[in-house]
Amino acid sequence: MPDVVADGLHVLFCGINPGLLSAATGHHFARPGNRFWPVLHLSGFTERLLKPSEQDELPSYGLGITNVVARASARADELGAEEYREGGRLLVAKVARLRPRWLAVVGVTAYRTAFDERKARVGPQERTFGGTRVWVLPNPSGLNAHWTAQTMAAEFARLRVAAREPSQT
Repeated sequence: MPDVVADGLHVLFCGINPGLLSAATGHHFARPGNRFWPVLHLSGFTERLLKPSEQDELPSYGLGITNVVARASARADELGAEEYREGGRLLVAKVARLRPRWLAVVGVTAYRTAFDERKARVGPQERTFGGTRVWVLPNPSGLNAHWTAQTMAAEFARLRVAAREPSQT
């Protein structure tokens, strides 16, 4: 699954791992019930609703996408803790190379497991990777019923505002 990245992004979004449809199409968050693309638009990150097939437009907005774990699966609960930890190590190296202003991990459980932060909650984190700040966002999967598209968009919008503030580094 190819990353959609560039140097110096405002926000590098990090999904858990590719679903089977994403792996088959090469498009992140490709499953029709996934709310990533609608929430990205509702939160003001993009001026229009992008389709997964338009993911290559993200760098023009200062945005990118990668995953914690590269292996595709039908469900994230098929992944093991060691896969998350190894993915976290690789992600740290990727962030060091790309130097985005913010790393936004979509999925609090994935973040907790990958970085051994058992008490992490949605929102900005104390942890940084070099000059990159970290924000944990709710998982946009349609299976995450705890968050509506509107409440997710509000959290994404908080990140959008923070990402536009002058860098603290």
